[in-house]
Amino acid sequence: MLSQVVKKSLLRDLRLPVRTFTAKATQDPLPYELNALEPVISGKLMDFHYNQHHKNYCMKFNERIDLIQDNIKKKDLKRVAALSEELRFFGGGHYNHTFFWESLAPVKDGGGHLPKMDSDLGTMIKQSYGSFENLMDYTTAEASAIMGSGWAWIAYCKVSKSILVQMTKDQNLLSDYASDLIPLLNIDVWEHAWYPDYNYAKGDYLKNIWRIINWQKAERRLASAKKM
Repeated sequence: MLSQVVKKSLLRDLRLPVRTFTAKATQDPLPYELNALEPVISGKLMDFHYNQHHKNYCMKFNERIDLIQDNIKKKDLKRVAALSEELRFFGGGHYNHTFFWESLAPVKDGGGHLPKMDSDLGTMIKQSYGSFENLMDYTTAEASAIMGSGWAWIAYCKVSKSILVQMTKDQNLLSDYASDLIPLLNIDVWEHAWYPDYNYAKGDYLKNIWRIINWQKAERRLASAKKM
C-alpha cells in the first residue's frame, strides 16, 4: 500500500505531464501515393500499414491520454501507471512509423539512389563501415537476426561523431538505447511490414527495401544532427 505522503507526491508530480497532453497525436499524410513504392512494397500493404495499422497507434495513443487524465482525477495511481506504459507503446509506434514513411521514397523520386561517397554522409559511412554496401549488408544481417518485432536504425552518434547501426525492440524509441544517437533512417522489421508481400521471405524484404531508401532525407537529417 502507498502511504498518503507518497500518494500526494505522485499526484503532484503527475500534474506536470498532463499539462503537455493538450495536443493529440495526428497522422501526417504520406509523402507519396500508396502504390508509389511498388514493386518493393505493394499499394495493398501500404494501405493496411498506413491507413489501418499506423492510424490505430494514433487513435490508441489519444485514447490513453484521455484515460490517464480521467484516472489522475480519480487518484487511481495504479491505473495511471498501467496506462502510462500503454501510452509509451502507442506513442513509440506512432513516432517510429512516421519516421519510417519519410525514410522511404519512390524510385522515380530518388529512392535507393546512393549519395556520392565523398559527400558528408558517404565519408562518415566509409569511415565506420567501409562502404554503403557494407553498411547495408551489416544492417540487413542485424535486422534479420531480430527475434520477434523491432526496428533497424542508422544513426549519427553525437559523442563519437560517427555513423552507427542500432536495433530496437517492439515500439521502443532509439533514444531508449542511447541518448547520444540521432536517427537518420529506420526500417520496420515488424512482421506486418513485410509478411503480406513476402510471406516467409523476410530476407527478401530486407534486401529489397534498400531500393526505396530515402538517402537524400538521411543526408538532410545528418546535416541537422551535426548542428545539435
